[in-house]
Amino acid sequence: MKNQIARLSPHQNAKVFAVLMALSSLLFVVPMVIAMSFVPAGVDAHGNPIAQPTIAMFLLFPVIYLVIGYIMVAVGCFFYNFMFKYIGGIEYESQTP
Repeated sequence: MKNQIARLSPHQNAKVFAVLMALSSLLFVVPMVIAMSFVPAGVDAHGNPIAQPTIAMFLLFPVIYLVIGYIMVAVGCFFYNFMFKYIGGIEYESQTP
């Protein structure tokens, strides 16, 4: 039996996807913070220290992923729901045992 998804909930889908993106970004942020803690401070040609990325900046990345992920999925769901009227939805086939 073929079915089509008629509507995607923007808030629920965006919330779930945003949290997953924020948590998965920690897989990259935590090792990056650890690696950056071993890098010595840089200096320019005159011996002046060069600004280094801070840990707070790295911890801001999951928050950015959360916000941008939420917005993009909500917009995507809105467009899907709008376009469903004109072109149909995602179709899948299911069977009952």
